[in-house]
Parts: sequence; C-alpha cells; structure tokens
Amino acid sequence: MFSNLRRAVRRGYRRAVDLSHPARSPLGSSVVNCVVYQDGVRQEGCAEVEEALRRVRKTGEGFVWIGLHEPSQLELAGLAELLGLHPLAVEDAVHAHQRPKVERYDDTLFAVFKTVRYVEHEELTATSEVVETGELMAFVGADFVITIRHGGHGTLGPVREALEAEPEQLAKGPAAVLHAIADHVVDDYVAVTDAVQSDMDAVETAVFSEHGGRGDAGRIYQLKRELLELRRAVAPLGRPLEQLATQPIPVIPPEVRAYFRDVADHLTRATEQIAAYDGLLDSILQAHLAQVTVAQNEDMRKITAWAAIVAVPTMVCGVYGMNFDHMPELHWTYGYPLVLAVMAVACWVIHRGFRRNGWL
Repeated sequence: MFSNLRRAVRRGYRRAVDLSHPARSPLGSSVVNCVVYQDGVRQEGCAEVEEALRRVRKTGEGFVWIGLHEPSQLELAGLAELLGLHPLAVEDAVHAHQRPKVERYDDTLFAVFKTVRYVEHEELTATSEVVETGELMAFVGADFVITIRHGGHGTLGPVREALEAEPEQLAKGPAAVLHAIADHVVDDYVAVTDAVQSDMDAVETAVFSEHGGRGDAGRIYQLKRELLELRRAVAPLGRPLEQLATQPIPVIPPEVRAYFRDVADHLTRATEQIAAYDGLLDSILQAHLAQVTVAQNEDMRKITAWAAIVAVPTMVCGVYGMNFDHMPELHWTYGYPLVLAVMAVACWVIHRGFRRNGWL
C-alpha cells in the first residue's frame, strides 16, 4: 500500500515546464537558450551568442548563460573558437559517454555530470528499466557558462527559474550556476535512490512471502544491474565535488566554495544509501537461493518417499510374476486378496512413517 502511495505521489509531481525547449526556440537545433545576467537579473534583447558575449565584455559586468542540447561538432566549433574552449574538452562534450569529472583548462572549468531519472513501472520484472541516465556538461569561465545536455531528461529549466528567483545568489556569477547544476543533479540522485526503495520493498516482500516464487532471481538480478548503473553515475562524482569544495579555482570564489561542500554531503548520503541497497540485495539473493535449495530438497524427499511406497507393491508383483510352477499361494483361493491386503497395509505403514517424519 505504501509503495503504491509513493508511486502516486511521484506521478502527481511535475516539474515546471522548460519554455526554452528546442522545438520552441528560434535559436537553432542545438541552442536551447542564450541569456545575459547582470547583478543577478535577466537582461532581455540578447538572442544571439556573439551579441550577448560582446555586451557582457563591453560593460565588464555580468555573464552569459548558453544552453545547448546534443550539439554536433560543427555547431560547437563556433562557440569553441569564440570562447577559447580547449579542443579536448570540446571533443568530450560532443561525444559524451564520459565519467563525472572536473577539469581545468587555463581559466576555463569543464565539468561533467551524469543525470538520472527513475522510470515508473507498475511491477518490477526481469526486464524492467528502473534507472535512465543521461549526461550534463558545463563550461564555466569568468563571464560565461555553457551547459550541454545529452539525453531526453535532465532539463535545466527548473534550475534557471530557481536561480532567477534568487538574484543575490545569481549575482555571484557563473560559479553560482555551476553550484545550482550540481545541486540539482545530486538532488535527483537522492530522489531516484529513495524511489528505488519501493522496488527493494517489493522484491524483499516477494522473496520472504509464504509462497515466494522461484522466478524472483531474475527480478533481483535486474534490480542489481539498475542499481549498478545508478552507482556508476553517483560514486565517481565524489572526487570532482571535493575538488570544487576544497581546491582554489579562479572561477570559483571562496564564498561559493562552501556551497559545494553541502552538495558533497548530499552526494555522500546517496552513495551510502546505494551501497546499503546493494548489500541488502546480496542478502536477499542469498536468502532466495537458500529458499530454492530448501524447496528442492523438500521436493526430492517427497519424490523419494513416494518411490519407497511404490517399491513395495512393485517388489511383491515382481515376485509373483516369475511364473514358477511350484509357488505357494498361486492356487490358493484367498491368495490374491491376501496379497492385495498385505501390499495395502505395507504401503499405509510406510506412508504413515514418512508423514510422521515430515517427508510427506
């Protein structure tokens, strides 16, 4: 009941719509948005990247936030030349499939985050997809932020709206945007980790139920695979966040560095919870295998007991089927019913003995 309630709550929750979706953007196929911020306030009238960057650098105030969605090498090459992005970082941003990391190229910071999303499903099966992953990358400079999203989820519309609602935080510059992105990604880690709890409860209940099915092993292995994918997204981010929180980086002011420590704490919680889930799944799997072994042993005992019961009439019939001419009871009037009675009594005694010992 509680797992169904959690699913209903999650389905009822919807994030704010990202109005800068590429399908509604006049900026092109990969450019989602291009906005100039000064003193934490969004400035209007700067739709072109060159114009926005020229305005920021002319006044020496504010920064430009450029959002991209799965850009091609050609589409990103112009921005790379305009902003002086390192070719290695540009290559990683285009091809994706990177581990979470933070790399510094001169005065530019390149950060990679793995985004995750919980896939809703009515019932966990051996082929259910539980966790869907994507990638989110950010180039952070003194007066610009470029965010690049890969995958069908992980939109930054809610992050942008939340930051614009706090001009004091946004006025701290591109580092504040990087912190908001990291915080958003880690919050999703925590939410997905909590959502997996319902699947853990379902598997555990099924295994330890009175009529636990022997096909639960496939569900357990599938959940372990999905949990491994979640761990690959969460665990490697620990060191990059530690770097952002402790190491002096020119584009990260000291007053923003403390915020990354808070994000690192939340990441630690998610990492520990995933490790605990993995250990619990190992225990559930061992318990399931033990239950299967016990069930097989019980089946074998039942088969053996019935084979022993059937052996009695088989032996008697075998003796009287040898067709010797001089055998007692063959020509006796009551021989046939007597043999049947002896076989029935013998089978009943053996059956009662097996029932008393718990074999049947």
